Amino acid sequence: MTAELRDPDLHARRAVRSLVASQIREVANVGIGDAAILPFWFGEPDQVTPAYIRDAAVASLDAGETFYTQNFGIPELREAIADYVSRWHRRVAAGNIAVTASGMSALMLSVEALIDPGDRVVCVTPLWPNLTEIPKILGADVVRVALSFGADGWNLDVARLLDALTPGTRAVLINSPNNPTGWTIDRAGQAAILEHCRKHGIWIIADDVYERLYYDAPAALACAPSFLDLGDPGDRIVSTNSFSKTWLMTGWRLGWIVAPGALLPDLGKLIEYNTSCSPTFVQRAAVVAINAGEPTIAQTLERYRAARDFLVAALNAIPGVSAAAPKGAMYIFFRVAGITDSLEFCKRLVREVSLGLAPGSAFGPEGEGFVRWCFAADTDRLADGVARLRRALGRS
Repeated sequence: MTAELRDPDLHARRAVRSLVASQIREVANVGIGDAAILPFWFGEPDQVTPAYIRDAAVASLDAGETFYTQNFGIPELREAIADYVSRWHRRVAAGNIAVTASGMSALMLSVEALIDPGDRVVCVTPLWPNLTEIPKILGADVVRVALSFGADGWNLDVARLLDALTPGTRAVLINSPNNPTGWTIDRAGQAAILEHCRKHGIWIIADDVYERLYYDAPAALACAPSFLDLGDPGDRIVSTNSFSKTWLMTGWRLGWIVAPGALLPDLGKLIEYNTSCSPTFVQRAAVVAINAGEPTIAQTLERYRAARDFLVAALNAIPGVSAAAPKGAMYIFFRVAGITDSLEFCKRLVREVSLGLAPGSAFGPEGEGFVRWCFAADTDRLADGVARLRRALGRS
């Protein structure tokens, strides 16, 4: 008799089995690969990585850089990231930087380093589901504090969040600018949260991946408020970031962590036991991106701002649809009157009008009745998508 027959319990552990599967993927699986579909369901730019970044990777491969590298990343990239962070925020050293195999990995590693089973972790929601599920993988208790939606968009009741950050809370996880809503925390809110977390010894894990996609400042000054602007080197602040959105490098899978120096040795162990290191040729491309990429960022921001303004106006012209212009990121999270099952609604959009959007319920119960639209696309494609939505709603 085989071991499988002797032991019929072949499941993953309970914490993994209880994770929520991605409803974004569930919708995409209805029609992915169909050329007739207009896909706005994933958070991905519609442009390829610029040639000067790709060329740097090719040059690295041509030079034979196909071997292992340091756990924390090649020194040139750590220095480049440190200089970049220091330009936009407070001064940090390369010794506070850990290069990771994606922004997703940066988040996972940060939570692995800080969270024990049973710890209390507070998240500002609605939120990209990966962020709320990561602590659950480690057996944490996740508490959700919801943003509110009104005529001026999405807002956080800071006092309500502070009430949730009770003594004994291990960490608060804040994604700003936020996926899916585009909500962006202001400086006053950050200061209040930082003071409270200092008082109670609570870690702040900041997902800053969209910080350069920020529309409330001139392009040359466009960087969203960050806890790194306020914090001291010894504060319990971990900032995670990624090359994916800002430099149009989603498929490259490269990110970084800014953390207190005392945390770096243990992060190094976790990198070794997760991915060991990131590919050298990808890191070479990232050095070029971060050192020469400001024109690309400025062009992307201008393009997205125009796309955002177009789509908000077009959606609000549809009766029963309510949309607000986000301050950051690359999404419109809009409400559709009468929709009580956004997952089924988005599946219907795929089947009936070949339009791919993400259901609000994918981002938690606070998102039900809403739909997320990634606007990182040309306005003609967005206009086609709006026309399809009108048809589906019977309001053409």
